[in-house]
Amino acid sequence: QVRLVESGGGLVQAGGSLRLSCAASGRISSISTMGWYRRAPGKQRESVATITSGGYTNYADSVKGRFTISRDNAKNTVYLQMNSLKPEDTAVYYCNAAGPSFPYAYWGQGTQVTVSS
Repeated sequence: QVRLVESGGGLVQAGGSLRLSCAASGRISSISTMGWYRRAPGKQRESVATITSGGYTNYADSVKGRFTISRDNAKNTVYLQMNSLKPEDTAVYYCNAAGPSFPYAYWGQGTQVTVSS
């Protein structure tokens, strides 16, 4: 089992920055891909950014050039640096961990990001 704990959300003005952190514990050696997802009010959950154990990254088109995902394997932590935030980035952000030996992906509890205009 894997436990994920997010932190770093909050309220920020448009154009500002936030950094989200997700600390993993448990069967961390079995994790291959970690990522950030978000769910805005009235919308479905969407992928924001993912990173593999080898450091390969993937981003949603809406955040390319503004968000950066990184991973510190020594600290078992994944980060999401969010710059040039827009009101449409307002959502609950969830950390995700997946691995080939897991029967399902693991999710954190979510952290609220609110961007005011």
